[in-house]
Amino acid sequence: MQQSLNPWITSPTGDISEEETPDTYLPPAAVISAPLKGMVEPDAADRLARRTMSGSAALWIIGAHGGASESRVADLLGARATDHCWPVLQDGGKPRVLLVCRADMRGLTAARSALTQWVSGATPKADLLGLAILADAPGKTPKALRDFAAIVGGGAPRLWTLPWVEAWRHGDATTPPTAREYQRFIADLAALATDTTPRTTP
Repeated sequence: MQQSLNPWITSPTGDISEEETPDTYLPPAAVISAPLKGMVEPDAADRLARRTMSGSAALWIIGAHGGASESRVADLLGARATDHCWPVLQDGGKPRVLLVCRADMRGLTAARSALTQWVSGATPKADLLGLAILADAPGKTPKALRDFAAIVGGGAPRLWTLPWVEAWRHGDATTPPTAREYQRFIADLAALATDTTPRTTP
């Protein structure tokens, strides 16, 4: 797992062999941190809806598709799930959001559409912290999907690739995963969700 900046713009500092990354792809760290002028939003059928949310949260989790583990990640991070929608806050505030998807073709394609929607400026105002891609099956993700994940993740401010959690298959939702990727992910999001540093992006 790696939190990273944009492989469309930046380059890795060295070659990464498959032997060094048996379970995850490690893209370089991202620079797209706000919507970009001139980007075309996806077709209406490929856009996530928007929903007015009651209450508040330090972090909102948006599943790019059904089965993205939106609720599971929300529970893991002490955040709130949005039910596959961009949140609109009643107080007019700018929510901090995390997009999540599965590492299969359907999930990655849905995440690409959601990121295109955001980068085109077609979403409600939101502070998108990044994209988390969760493994969709045990074992090593096929290279074609790892490569596609790197491209999709390049459209997000940050990217986390997270391994399969077998306990979740059996319904264990209370024990945090012990994998170091998840420990780093939890720490990263805790810091980002509570960061009070003024941001210059719109």
